[in-house]
Amino acid sequence: MSLAIGSPIVAFKLKNVDGKVISAEELSKGKQATVIIFSCNHCPYVQAWEGRMIQLGKTYGPRGVAFALINANDPVKYPDDSYPEMIKRAKTKGYPFPYLHDEDQSVAKAYGATRTPEVFLFDAQGKLRYHGRVDDHYEDPTKVHSQDLKDALEAVLAGRAPTVSETPVVGCSVKWK
Repeated sequence: MSLAIGSPIVAFKLKNVDGKVISAEELSKGKQATVIIFSCNHCPYVQAWEGRMIQLGKTYGPRGVAFALINANDPVKYPDDSYPEMIKRAKTKGYPFPYLHDEDQSVAKAYGATRTPEVFLFDAQGKLRYHGRVDDHYEDPTKVHSQDLKDALEAVLAGRAPTVSETPVVGCSVKWK
Protein backbone atom coordinates (compact mmCIF):
# COMPACT_ATOMS: atom_id res chain seq x y z
CA MET A 1 0.00 0.00 0.00
CA SER A 2 1.41 3.38 -0.96
CA LEU A 3 1.89 6.32 1.37
CA ALA A 4 -1.29 8.11 2.40
CA ILE A 5 -1.79 11.78 1.60
CA GLY A 6 -0.33 13.75 4.52
CA SER A 7 2.37 11.16 5.25
CA PRO A 8 5.91 12.44 5.81
CA ILE A 9 8.61 12.01 3.20
CA VAL A 10 10.36 8.68 3.68
CA ALA A 11 14.02 9.00 4.62
CA PHE A 12 16.56 7.47 2.27
CA LYS A 13 20.20 7.60 1.25
CA LEU A 14 20.74 6.45 -2.32
CA LYS A 15 23.55 6.57 -4.85
CA ASN A 16 23.07 9.05 -7.69
CA VAL A 17 24.35 8.42 -11.22
CA ASP A 18 27.28 10.74 -10.44
CA GLY A 19 28.39 8.35 -7.66
CA LYS A 20 27.39 10.67 -4.80
CA VAL A 21 24.98 9.52 -2.11
CA ILE A 22 21.93 11.76 -1.72
CA SER A 23 19.51 11.68 1.19
CA ALA A 24 15.86 12.69 1.18
CA GLU A 25 16.79 15.34 3.75
CA GLU A 26 19.49 16.86 1.51
CA LEU A 27 17.20 16.75 -1.51
CA SER A 28 14.31 18.54 0.18
CA LYS A 29 16.16 20.94 2.51
CA GLY A 30 15.06 24.51 1.90
CA LYS A 31 12.78 23.52 -1.00
CA GLN A 32 9.19 24.61 -1.54
CA ALA A 33 8.32 21.10 -2.74
CA THR A 34 9.98 17.77 -3.51
CA VAL A 35 8.96 15.41 -6.29
CA ILE A 36 10.02 11.77 -6.07
CA ILE A 37 9.30 9.70 -9.18
CA PHE A 38 9.90 5.96 -9.23
CA SER A 39 11.26 5.35 -12.69
CA CYS A 40 13.54 3.15 -14.77
CA ASN A 41 15.10 2.97 -18.23
CA HIS A 42 13.21 0.25 -20.09
CA CYS A 43 9.53 0.98 -19.36
CA PRO A 44 7.65 2.37 -22.38
CA TYR A 45 5.44 4.47 -20.08
CA VAL A 46 8.50 6.09 -18.52
CA GLN A 47 9.95 6.68 -21.97
CA ALA A 48 6.68 8.27 -23.15
CA TRP A 49 6.51 10.63 -20.14
CA GLU A 50 10.27 11.20 -19.85
CA GLY A 51 10.39 14.42 -21.88
CA ARG A 52 7.57 15.91 -19.81
CA MET A 53 9.28 14.88 -16.56
CA ILE A 54 12.49 16.55 -17.73
CA GLN A 55 10.58 19.70 -18.73
CA LEU A 56 8.82 19.84 -15.35
CA GLY A 57 12.21 19.53 -13.64
CA LYS A 58 13.60 22.39 -15.73
CA THR A 59 10.53 24.57 -15.19
CA TYR A 60 10.01 24.00 -11.47
CA GLY A 61 13.62 23.54 -10.31
CA PRO A 62 14.25 27.31 -10.44
CA ARG A 63 11.00 27.81 -8.50
CA GLY A 64 12.33 25.89 -5.50
CA VAL A 65 11.18 22.38 -6.36
CA ALA A 66 13.54 19.42 -5.98
CA PHE A 67 13.06 16.47 -8.31
CA ALA A 68 14.57 13.00 -8.15
CA LEU A 69 13.99 9.82 -10.07
CA ILE A 70 14.47 6.53 -8.22
CA ASN A 71 15.08 3.23 -10.01
CA ALA A 72 14.34 0.15 -7.90
CA ASN A 73 14.05 -2.43 -10.68
CA ASP A 74 15.91 -5.74 -10.51
CA PRO A 75 18.87 -5.32 -12.91
CA VAL A 76 19.41 -9.08 -13.12
CA LYS A 77 16.01 -9.61 -14.76
CA TYR A 78 16.13 -6.22 -16.54
CA PRO A 79 19.75 -5.39 -17.50
CA ASP A 80 18.61 -2.14 -19.19
CA ASP A 81 17.84 -0.87 -15.68
CA SER A 82 21.30 -1.57 -14.24
CA TYR A 83 23.27 1.20 -12.56
CA PRO A 84 25.71 1.57 -15.52
CA GLU A 85 22.73 1.89 -17.89
CA MET A 86 21.16 4.48 -15.55
CA ILE A 87 24.33 6.56 -15.85
CA LYS A 88 24.16 6.38 -19.64
CA ARG A 89 20.47 7.29 -19.81
CA ALA A 90 20.78 10.27 -17.45
CA LYS A 91 23.66 11.61 -19.53
CA THR A 92 22.00 10.94 -22.91
CA LYS A 93 18.69 12.52 -21.85
CA GLY A 94 20.30 15.39 -19.92
CA TYR A 95 18.42 14.82 -16.68
CA PRO A 96 18.26 18.09 -14.71
CA PHE A 97 17.76 16.13 -11.49
CA PRO A 98 19.29 13.20 -9.61
CA TYR A 99 18.63 9.65 -10.83
CA LEU A 100 19.00 7.45 -7.78
CA HIS A 101 19.58 3.71 -7.48
CA ASP A 102 17.45 1.83 -4.93
CA GLU A 103 19.59 -1.28 -5.17
CA ASP A 104 17.94 -3.24 -2.34
CA GLN A 105 14.43 -1.96 -3.23
CA SER A 106 13.86 -0.84 0.36
CA VAL A 107 12.89 2.72 -0.60
CA ALA A 108 10.31 1.60 -3.19
CA LYS A 109 8.83 -0.73 -0.57
CA ALA A 110 8.77 2.02 2.08
CA TYR A 111 6.89 4.33 -0.31
CA GLY A 112 4.61 1.53 -1.45
CA ALA A 113 5.57 2.21 -5.06
CA THR A 114 4.23 -0.35 -7.51
CA ARG A 115 4.64 1.29 -10.94
CA THR A 116 7.03 3.25 -13.13
CA PRO A 117 6.58 6.14 -13.38
CA GLU A 118 4.90 6.76 -10.01
CA VAL A 119 4.88 10.30 -8.62
CA PHE A 120 5.03 11.42 -4.97
CA LEU A 121 4.87 15.21 -4.37
CA PHE A 122 5.76 16.58 -0.93
CA ASP A 123 5.28 20.15 0.30
CA ALA A 124 7.88 22.33 2.07
CA GLN A 125 7.05 20.63 5.39
CA GLY A 126 7.74 17.21 3.86
CA LYS A 127 4.09 16.08 3.78
CA LEU A 128 2.71 14.09 0.85
CA ARG A 129 0.29 16.28 -1.10
CA TYR A 130 -0.05 14.39 -4.40
CA HIS A 131 0.40 10.79 -5.51
CA GLY A 132 -0.20 9.39 -8.97
CA ARG A 133 0.62 9.98 -12.62
CA VAL A 134 2.38 12.79 -14.47
CA ASP A 135 -0.68 13.59 -16.59
CA ASP A 136 -3.65 11.82 -18.20
CA HIS A 137 -2.16 10.82 -21.57
CA TYR A 138 1.22 9.12 -21.67
CA GLU A 139 1.14 8.37 -25.41
CA ASP A 140 0.53 11.81 -26.87
CA PRO A 141 1.33 15.10 -25.10
CA THR A 142 -1.04 16.95 -27.44
CA LYS A 143 -3.98 14.93 -26.08
CA VAL A 144 -3.37 15.76 -22.39
CA HIS A 145 -6.47 17.18 -20.71
CA SER A 146 -5.32 16.96 -17.10
CA GLN A 147 -1.78 18.01 -16.16
CA ASP A 148 -2.02 16.35 -12.77
CA LEU A 149 1.53 16.82 -11.45
CA LYS A 150 1.80 20.38 -12.81
CA ASP A 151 -1.56 21.34 -11.27
CA ALA A 152 -0.55 19.80 -7.93
CA LEU A 153 2.79 21.64 -8.03
CA GLU A 154 1.06 24.97 -8.69
CA ALA A 155 -1.30 24.39 -5.76
CA VAL A 156 1.50 23.41 -3.37
CA LEU A 157 3.65 26.38 -4.42
CA ALA A 158 0.64 28.65 -3.77
CA GLY A 159 0.23 27.15 -0.29
CA ARG A 160 -2.95 25.25 -1.14
CA ALA A 161 -3.88 21.59 -1.15
CA PRO A 162 -4.13 20.24 -4.69
CA THR A 163 -7.69 19.98 -6.01
CA VAL A 164 -6.86 16.40 -6.99
CA SER A 165 -4.50 14.70 -4.55
CA GLU A 166 -4.51 11.21 -6.04
CA THR A 167 -4.79 9.86 -9.56
CA PRO A 168 -4.52 6.33 -10.92
CA VAL A 169 -0.91 5.27 -11.47
CA VAL A 170 -0.33 4.06 -15.01
CA GLY A 171 2.87 2.29 -15.98
CA CYS A 172 4.99 -0.81 -15.80
CA SER A 173 5.15 -2.77 -12.57
CA VAL A 174 8.23 -2.35 -10.38
CA LYS A 175 10.43 -5.35 -11.16
CA TRP A 176 10.95 -6.97 -7.76
CA LYS A 177 13.83 -9.30 -6.92
